[in-house]
Amino acid sequence: MARPPRFDTGQLLDAAVRLAADGGPAAVTMAAVAQAVGAPSGSVYHRFAGRTALLAEVWLRTTEHFQEGCTAALGSDPDPVRAACATARYVVAWSRAHPEEAAVLLYGARDFGRAEWSAEHTARAESGNTRLFAAVAALAEALGATDDPARERLTLALVDLPMSLVRRHVRGGRPLPPYAEDLTEQCTAALLRDMHAV
Repeated sequence: MARPPRFDTGQLLDAAVRLAADGGPAAVTMAAVAQAVGAPSGSVYHRFAGRTALLAEVWLRTTEHFQEGCTAALGSDPDPVRAACATARYVVAWSRAHPEEAAVLLYGARDFGRAEWSAEHTARAESGNTRLFAAVAALAEALGATDDPARERLTLALVDLPMSLVRRHVRGGRPLPPYAEDLTEQCTAALLRDMHAV
């Protein structure tokens, strides 16, 4: 019977996420990941064709994990303002539970080499974004956010506001305060409370 691999893909990606959280995408190299888990470099090359593939997998695994829960939160309540508040809370709660992955999300796909990704990796990214954007669009329609100012307000409430709070603490190396979810929800509700469904 073949012996199971000592270092699996998940372990290697976990190490890569830690490296990215501490030193940014530039810190994620094949050699650094191997050293972080005490594996020979061949173990990393066995699972990833090269650094571009490694960076793509780090980004995609992180965003797919985040987007799954975010999409669920967007459709979690028939009342669109409550659904928006649940989504804003989710952004903060997820970041609290996964601070290293949150640090990765504070970058962008471009920082993880998206221009050089394979067609398969690019398709995965586009598929996840399409699902998330469709859920946001459905919420915008339910809120009656049909013009540019209303859509900007929704983006501010769902994305910019919670992520700015997350960024300040994660980039500062501090844990999110215990009241962060409540504060985010209050701000999101204040921004959206006078928007009405069509």
